[in-house]
Amino acid sequence: MTQQAVEMTTRTLDTQNATITYDVRPGGDGSQPPLMLIGSPMGAAGFTSLATHFPDRTIVTYDPRGSERSKRTDGKSQNWVEEHADDLHRLIQQVGGPVDLFASSGGAVNALELVSRHPEDVRVLVAHEPPLATALPDHEAALAAALDVHETYMRGGTGPGMAKFIALTSLKGEIPADWTSQPAPDPAAFGLPTEDDGKRDDPLLGQAIGSAITYQADFDALRASSTKIVMAAGTESEGEMANRGAYAVAERLGTEVAKFPSHHGGFLGGEYGWGGDPDAFAPRLREVLDRAVASRG
Repeated sequence: MTQQAVEMTTRTLDTQNATITYDVRPGGDGSQPPLMLIGSPMGAAGFTSLATHFPDRTIVTYDPRGSERSKRTDGKSQNWVEEHADDLHRLIQQVGGPVDLFASSGGAVNALELVSRHPEDVRVLVAHEPPLATALPDHEAALAAALDVHETYMRGGTGPGMAKFIALTSLKGEIPADWTSQPAPDPAAFGLPTEDDGKRDDPLLGQAIGSAITYQADFDALRASSTKIVMAAGTESEGEMANRGAYAVAERLGTEVAKFPSHHGGFLGGEYGWGGDPDAFAPRLREVLDRAVASRG
């Protein structure tokens, strides 16, 4: 067991209608701000491998509201981007900001909302593959397809819903206008259950897909933000919807996309059964952060 793992502490924070669970791994001499690693609905566990590559930084990870250890306290099931951004703002106040922030997937969407509201919270944001369908040229087809994934899950459960989600998110190029009327993929082909267990509480298919994908970013606020924003995308996921989201946002911001090794989950080291290349991903993240800090002057 590494020293970093031994020293990790787990804490909770009460926010608006939720109790957020987060982890702090102390590191470094305090000369650098904390480095937050976030996803959504992916929780803190997804960043276990990546965190070990930054022993010189205090690392903060968390479970977004409605995921894993973080629970809503008002009995509602839907979580919205604006709520996640408020949770992050309160969490950064708790751990001491500003922070450097690596945010992936839905976490990148939440982070964009955070820095549009509270740019003082974040020194550098590396936003990796946000599935921001509203920013895509094929946004109507993309939004319809995402809604179809959610509705398929609500009708048939995890197997059919996840099969469609995988088919949509792995599709290269623009979403066809007739995607929703195409034959549904077979859940068994992906090793997914074909029988419905009756549950409808999946944080991805039941909640996040309707919030992150339909979110409308405030590009004026983002362009005016004091936060250094770097959009990032994987080399192996080129053409996929979330990857294209990074390029679409960068175009609106007038910036370039930083390319990262591997795919949408390139930082993963087998967490959640998905392997990326964290040994190559981490040095690239360090390089991008260092360059962003230097460019701030």
